[in-house]
Amino acid sequence: MSSEKTLVIFVAIFIVMTVLFLYSSNNGIGGTYAPFHVASNHALLTTNLKKWAGKDGYVPVYGNKSMALHCQNCALVTSSSHVLGSRAGEEIDRTECVIRMNDAPTLGYETDVGNRTSLRVVAHSSVFRVVRRPTEFFHRTDTNPVIIFWGPPNKIGKDAKGTLYRLIQRVSMTYSNVSCFSIAPSKMRKFDSLFHRETGRDRQKSHSWLSTGWFTMVIAIEICDNIKVYGMVPPNHCVKKPVSKKTPYHYYKPRGADECVTYLQNESGRRGNHHRFITEKQVFARWAKQYNVTFTHPKW
Repeated sequence: MSSEKTLVIFVAIFIVMTVLFLYSSNNGIGGTYAPFHVASNHALLTTNLKKWAGKDGYVPVYGNKSMALHCQNCALVTSSSHVLGSRAGEEIDRTECVIRMNDAPTLGYETDVGNRTSLRVVAHSSVFRVVRRPTEFFHRTDTNPVIIFWGPPNKIGKDAKGTLYRLIQRVSMTYSNVSCFSIAPSKMRKFDSLFHRETGRDRQKSHSWLSTGWFTMVIAIEICDNIKVYGMVPPNHCVKKPVSKKTPYHYYKPRGADECVTYLQNESGRRGNHHRFITEKQVFARWAKQYNVTFTHPKW
């Protein structure tokens, strides 16, 4: 074979390999980080979250209670292990209203995350974990917490008759000191449209799952005049430089997944459904300027 033919074949192979590499990189294959982020051609729209949907989107699970919670100052305590070592517990407990997520416990972590809970936002996927620990989450004599459950209407909606709804209903009937609500189907659709409006991405078409953090931040802005967020990292935290030390995703699961690995994998995922944690934080950074939101541990 002549040297000219050999060179042509070599160049052709090189071009094919380059194209395949670029394709796999753009699709997040092989661990390459391909950010989801806010659509570059999206004209950012201002949403007045104070008037966005109203409190009529919360349906009492039992009885005729109404979601009337309003607070001047709120502490939104995330489940991130960045709160460990913060010794912020006393400061959190002094805040008028304390907001927590899913099954994040306080028992054993009071020094860093405090003990009081005014509002807990719980995803349908966390219902079983919350219900199995009634002493921690329901049987409290010092508080009268509000719990808002979110999820697909066919799982936790008022017309649903499945196991999850029955569990939620039983809890609401058993613990009269706790006010339990589910998010109405109409408001669930508004959460989807809000994500589209703020990011330029259709949630379903982009294979995205809204996180409990997304629901909690929006609800907090609705009911709080001032919000201090504990433990949430800024949008560029996991991409600005390699993170050498493992930071567990949940402060109460020290052997669980690493936070940044979880964020990056979800952000770049294209197949299946994924939380877009980094994209959501980009939106939170914009909202912070509109709604008196500050961040600590870390501060940003």
